[in-house]
Amino acid sequence: MPDPIVVRADVIVPADALEMRAVRASGPGGQNVNKVAYKVELRVDLNRVQGLDDKSRERLVRAVRHRLDSSGRLIATSQRSRDQSRNLEDARRKISDWIARALIPEKKRVPTHPGRKAREQRLNLKRRTSRRKQDRRLDSSDQD
Repeated sequence: MPDPIVVRADVIVPADALEMRAVRASGPGGQNVNKVAYKVELRVDLNRVQGLDDKSRERLVRAVRHRLDSSGRLIATSQRSRDQSRNLEDARRKISDWIARALIPEKKRVPTHPGRKAREQRLNLKRRTSRRKQDRRLDSSDQD
């Protein structure tokens, strides 16, 4: 059974919410490619994460929705190394990072509108472009 993941002092993924599986990885592996399962799949029951408020839990589910299995568990995989323990640590770090990002509240967007000078500049540019195109029309009709 893996150790619990401590994201912050008040946010913990308990060990019984984690399920680890080792599977064969793709890519080069030398002599052990068909014998050693060093890719790690770590599944987390998000409902059992302690210390997440409802809004943070909602942000987390929205952020990782494409990484959820059919029963709603978060799947983190790692095959960066040929060492299973390093891959387990990498998968644990990924889960910790995703949860930590979900704890940060989203900033409310303050709608803005262009200032008076920006509107004047845009309208002046439109007038210049219009005049330039009008001048081209007049020149082409004189040549016919």
